[in-house]
Amino acid sequence: MKKITILIADDHAVVRTGLAALLATESDFDVVGQARNGEEAVREAKRLKPDVVLMDLVMPKTSGAAATETLATELPETRVVILTSFGATEGIERALRAGATGALMKTDSDTTLVKTIRRVAAGERVVSGEIQKLIKSDPPLPALTPRQREVLESLTRGLTNKDIALELGIRQDGVERHVNDILTKIGAANRTEAVAIALRKQLLKI
Repeated sequence: MKKITILIADDHAVVRTGLAALLATESDFDVVGQARNGEEAVREAKRLKPDVVLMDLVMPKTSGAAATETLATELPETRVVILTSFGATEGIERALRAGATGALMKTDSDTTLVKTIRRVAAGERVVSGEIQKLIKSDPPLPALTPRQREVLESLTRGLTNKDIALELGIRQDGVERHVNDILTKIGAANRTEAVAIALRKQLLKI
């Protein structure tokens, strides 16, 4: 019997160890490797060419969503299942658009995870009911331009419009327009709320 080969990518060692122990109890599974961050996940996936990658959504160096985009392009035969414990939909949607064939909450049952791995390995697409509800109730925001992301990142550091203008080398009235556009796009009433939304929905790498 051909086993389903699996790579586990998560920045928490205890999670990787727990998943590996769980999957080792399944006779048709073979955990061939582990990765501690998104960069390592891509590197190990290229080396090992597993059937399935269990990909944590939030990891250092490269996010799970970004790593999924790379794997979808360079290893199209490898299936990616996103695992997340966060409520933000931005990364989940990005990963699914990039080609992830599964998405589960880390709170989903062991049985659900095992069944999902078998289903995606067989070519199915599996998104848990909880994630589907999350995406429906908290849809992704319109994309920010690179300059708007720079301004938003500056807001998270508490910079004034004058400070931002000096740092980015643009006019202060231009910063004001960017701030207003950001507030409108993400549905924030003020700068403080904009920062809170950015952090909650993981709009920035901070």
